[in-house]
Amino acid sequence: MATRVFADEELEALRRFPEIGREELFRFFTLTPADVAFVDPGRGRGPADRLGLAVALCSLPWLGFVPDKVVSAPRAAVVRLAEQLRVDPDEIRTYGRRAKTRTEHLRLVARYLGWRPPTSLELKELDEFLLARALEHDSPLLLFRLACEYLISARVIRPGPVTVVERVAHAREEARRETFDRLAHEFTEQRCATLDGLLVTDPEVAATRLQWLTTGPVEASPAAVKAEVAKLEFLRGMDAHTLDLSMLPTERRRFLATVGRRSTAQALARREPQRRYPILLTLVAQSATDVLDEVVQLFDQAVSARESKAAHKMRDALAERGRSGEDRQALLDAVLAILADPAIEDERVGGLIRGEKIGWERLRAAHATAPPRLPRDHGHLAALDGSYGYLRQFTPQVLDAVRFAGGTAATELIAAVDILRELNGTGARKVPDTAPSGFVPARWRGYLDTAAKSGDAVAYRHYWELCTLLALRDGLRSGDVFVPGSRRYSDPAAYLLTPQKWTDQRAEFCRLVGKPADAAAALREAEDELDAALSELEQTLGDGDGPVRLDDEGDLVISPLTAEDVPAEATALKAELTEMLPFAPIVSLLIELDKRTGYLDCFTHAGGKQARSAELKRNLIAVLLAHSTNLGLTRMADACGISYDVLSWTAEWYVREETLRAANLAIIGYHQTLPLTPIFGTGTLSSSDGQRFPTRGKSVTARALSRYFAHEGLSTYTHVTDQHTTYGTKIIVATKREAHYVLDEILGNATDIPITEHATDTHGVTLVNFGLFDLLGLQLSPRIRDLGKITLYRTGPKSQVESDFPLVGPLLTRRANTDLVAGHWDDLLRLAGSLKFGHASASLLVGKLSASSRQNTLAAALKEYGALRRTIYAARYLSDPAYRRRISRQLNKGESLHALKRDLLYAHEGAVRARHLEQQTEQAWCLTLVTNTVVAWTTEYYGLAVASMRTAGRRVDDEVLVHISPAHSANINFFGSIDVDIESELAQLGPTGYRPLRVRDTLF
Repeated sequence: MATRVFADEELEALRRFPEIGREELFRFFTLTPADVAFVDPGRGRGPADRLGLAVALCSLPWLGFVPDKVVSAPRAAVVRLAEQLRVDPDEIRTYGRRAKTRTEHLRLVARYLGWRPPTSLELKELDEFLLARALEHDSPLLLFRLACEYLISARVIRPGPVTVVERVAHAREEARRETFDRLAHEFTEQRCATLDGLLVTDPEVAATRLQWLTTGPVEASPAAVKAEVAKLEFLRGMDAHTLDLSMLPTERRRFLATVGRRSTAQALARREPQRRYPILLTLVAQSATDVLDEVVQLFDQAVSARESKAAHKMRDALAERGRSGEDRQALLDAVLAILADPAIEDERVGGLIRGEKIGWERLRAAHATAPPRLPRDHGHLAALDGSYGYLRQFTPQVLDAVRFAGGTAATELIAAVDILRELNGTGARKVPDTAPSGFVPARWRGYLDTAAKSGDAVAYRHYWELCTLLALRDGLRSGDVFVPGSRRYSDPAAYLLTPQKWTDQRAEFCRLVGKPADAAAALREAEDELDAALSELEQTLGDGDGPVRLDDEGDLVISPLTAEDVPAEATALKAELTEMLPFAPIVSLLIELDKRTGYLDCFTHAGGKQARSAELKRNLIAVLLAHSTNLGLTRMADACGISYDVLSWTAEWYVREETLRAANLAIIGYHQTLPLTPIFGTGTLSSSDGQRFPTRGKSVTARALSRYFAHEGLSTYTHVTDQHTTYGTKIIVATKREAHYVLDEILGNATDIPITEHATDTHGVTLVNFGLFDLLGLQLSPRIRDLGKITLYRTGPKSQVESDFPLVGPLLTRRANTDLVAGHWDDLLRLAGSLKFGHASASLLVGKLSASSRQNTLAAALKEYGALRRTIYAARYLSDPAYRRRISRQLNKGESLHALKRDLLYAHEGAVRARHLEQQTEQAWCLTLVTNTVVAWTTEYYGLAVASMRTAGRRVDDEVLVHISPAHSANINFFGSIDVDIESELAQLGPTGYRPLRVRDTLF
């Protein structure tokens, strides 16, 4: 049973001492005076026994057990203990030749440390712990690690690995039985028959209902919207939306649904009922929520696409209007020339205009061709009316399938939606006189008024319905309107910690982020920061001739930074290092880094399968390369000789966002341990930016953006540390605001890198972000385009500020509403606390707050506070050229990684061909993982080359190394044949475990 989880060599490794790190060495192998007394020679022990006993004493808390071969303990640990005991470290070689001695010493150590042997009672407690964890996680590797951690925390000596694996297997089986038992009341005969029906091909959809439900849309067309509505109705027919599966842990439900989505109908049909039915039940329950969200999202996209098309049509009409009005403009110029000429007497003006200068004919022609006056919106809504029939193809179905709710600000809109739904149901065409229209914006009210006055009921219906649909879309975006039963569009109050939870967690949150709970104290701190920042800027402007100065009119002038000079010695050193690094194909890097990090072990089977074939690592590397180079699985199969079916199965069951994230963490963690890494940066600063990629084929995430794509494309939004590693990747729609996604990966940062400051370009900046960053104890440091044109805020009277700061004061044109901030301070902290403690997604909340209406006082307070924080930042930024360069330097690191990714994603001209968000996300994370592998490999070999130089007596200063980037691929071959031969590649490594560096006489 154990070999189904671990190979024989892995089992043997679990019985031995692992390698030890510096931190572990000092933490576990430091003896106290009491420890020294415990192994004292007064007890009749010789040097070997004392040293061996000390090794056992330190190994038990470190590993949770003491390996049989104590003599094989890490040399560094033995030497450290020998120094403390003042014995020869080589004495360890003669220790424990009698098994009885080792057993007795382990018993003494356990008693001294308060540890217990694994008796039946302790193993029963372990079983109970594992069952609870197995209901949350089905991965045997994870459960094995959790079991070992539990035994250490309980101070129970770990039994052999086979015993632990058997306990894990037992817990997984018990978890399956427990899952079925908890859901048994749902498995009526009719329900089971319905679930089994999902696995049978249905002629109506030309596929199994399972495949139909798990295949998402690829475009926001009327047909796609109606197809999702049909899925929603089908699921509701099964009562999937009413299922309460809260008796299962969230992770268990997610795991079962994942298995259902990734399994074929045939595979599920072969499973025994006790496993099949829980999988299908959780799948349909989750699908009910997912499909509801999909319907609303497609409604938003389809309506927005038509609105955008109408806007383009309006702009074209305005341009044509301008061109056709050139004659009228020329006529106006001629008239003005006559009227403005003081030499022409008043009595002659009319004659000149109607006679010799212009003439009646020209005047009458201009009058006859006068275009009608444009409405307030320049004809936008009228242009959208051309899509009325298109929108009617799907909007009635959406309104019929989805129920909307809202707060007091949306009362009229919800009533209008209900009336529109009733009109659709009855087929009535005339909008009732009582239908509300107060939600219609002022720029469109003229359409309704004109139609009402003329008695045109058809036009009134069109415009009123279009206004209702657009207001509904905007309300869903801002949260003023929500959808019961939805996850993405639920009541905004659900995104915040409950009042009771917030009361319990307020003090902890304020301590973590360093913010006072008292509003007055918080605002005093902010005002003190503002005064200090303004004082610095006042001094800078006082110089008068610097890069930041005032012009003669008192306006702020910000000269662009001059290009940062890279020292010539840094350029020369980089060239020399490049010559010293070995050449290697990209396959070799992935194999070599796995040898040192084990990142491929992070790819676990989505269904909890235990067996890991010898070829699995080979297959995983091929899949990673297929996605990261954009070759795809078909071409990769041809290139590497592994069948497409094998690669497809590996990708489906092992390569997921969660496993890719875990593997990426392993690479970043290893990169942090390399000697050169802290030279590149402290790890406290990061940045984020979007990178655009063209797409091929239809996708709901693809958008037309002529500035970047010939047709359509998408964006990957990545977060980069100042150490050149990428710790976050997200697929976003290219036309969406990047600022909504800045906080996601920072708050979800699972690395050991303590991010405290974050840089973005202008696209990542909003007042909401400025406010939230500060409330979370973080610093947002953007490079803002046209910084001199932003509105700066003050907290006191204009006269007082201008008196205190004669140069800066006049630039502060608005006064912050500190009363509004103070009145909502606790709510602002609660909002930030909800994000900090993972209660809500940052991008979801930021998006809704940014789109909120003026009636949302919480959003207004956050924006006021954000405006104050932006002013403080702007004053500091403008006062410190070195700080400006630091931010630009960090953003440039992101650009260099973008360039490396473009080089990697070379196939098919870098166009993303995956059509669904999940597939696109997996490909983006594969690209991130391989990019980080290149960075880690290059950093490591740069370090070896620098060490070689220094050993040879060459001086290499860290100040020079700062200017060298590991986002460098000159020594790596991304192209050519792909041979994933792990054993052959590892055999090429030298005795040190590394490829030999090149020297000058063997470069070519």
